[in-house]
Amino acid sequence: MQLGTLDRTPPPFFRQGVSALTKLLFFSALAVFLMVADNRFQLVVAARAVLATALAPVERALLVPREMIHGGRDYLEGLGQARAAEDAARQQLLRQAERVAQVDLLARENDRLRALLELRPPLQVRSIAAEVLYEAADPFSRKLFIDRGERHGVMLASPVINEAGVMGQVTRVYPLTAEVTLLTDKDAAIPVLNTRTQQRSAAFGGAGQGTAMELRFMAANSDVRAGDVLTTSGVDGIYPSGLPVATVMQVERQADAGFARIALKPSAPLDGVRHVLVLEPLNAQLPPPPAPEPAAAVDPRSKRKP
Repeated sequence: MQLGTLDRTPPPFFRQGVSALTKLLFFSALAVFLMVADNRFQLVVAARAVLATALAPVERALLVPREMIHGGRDYLEGLGQARAAEDAARQQLLRQAERVAQVDLLARENDRLRALLELRPPLQVRSIAAEVLYEAADPFSRKLFIDRGERHGVMLASPVINEAGVMGQVTRVYPLTAEVTLLTDKDAAIPVLNTRTQQRSAAFGGAGQGTAMELRFMAANSDVRAGDVLTTSGVDGIYPSGLPVATVMQVERQADAGFARIALKPSAPLDGVRHVLVLEPLNAQLPPPPAPEPAAAVDPRSKRKP
């Protein structure tokens, strides 16, 4: 074969076509053009929407393994948490069942003792739900206003409580609203009972000395400890007995002072409360005292001397 007849063209495998630099410049210019056109003229919005719609099933299919892994892990974690919660609920149910049995036994025993001593049944305290409107503008007092008043059955001196304990007492009643003086007010006072020692005393609002409440007129050697729980004693005819009032926080005893300084922490939170319960005073349910018997008339003739 003669050399002039040889095919000197490269095989298809080695053909490069347009150079790589030319391709880079072309596609770079095309990318810049598409970005500018999309930013200025929104030319590829429709294409992007069509492409996203077409690729949505593919994306969902690719996300299936990840969702299965996460779902299986969440299922196993939730199953373990559910079993732990079930065990805790069963234990709590057992404790509550034991407590209910004890409460039923004590209630029956209490009924028998009351029948034996011929005591009258406890008073049923009526209540009115109310919402706190706002706090009083006076910075030197702790008062707030509620949206229930005389037309709703609120009475003067009615106790005001929430789910944690006693908050205060109604001190002014208007037709549609009422003013409540909180326990931490400097003029507030409430009779209390120490649940540990069964000793009665009186708790007062703090006098601006850094204490929210204090227990006054307690002897320096009185049996009061930090952590003692104070409840309403019920001797005033206003508050029902047994409502949580405060907890003893600190007891200061001084040898040269006749009374101990006892700081208290209210059981009920007094800030940020929205809903309260207004109780009817106990003296409103008590029967009226019997009227005094008229004095026997004295015959003036019986005073005459014979």
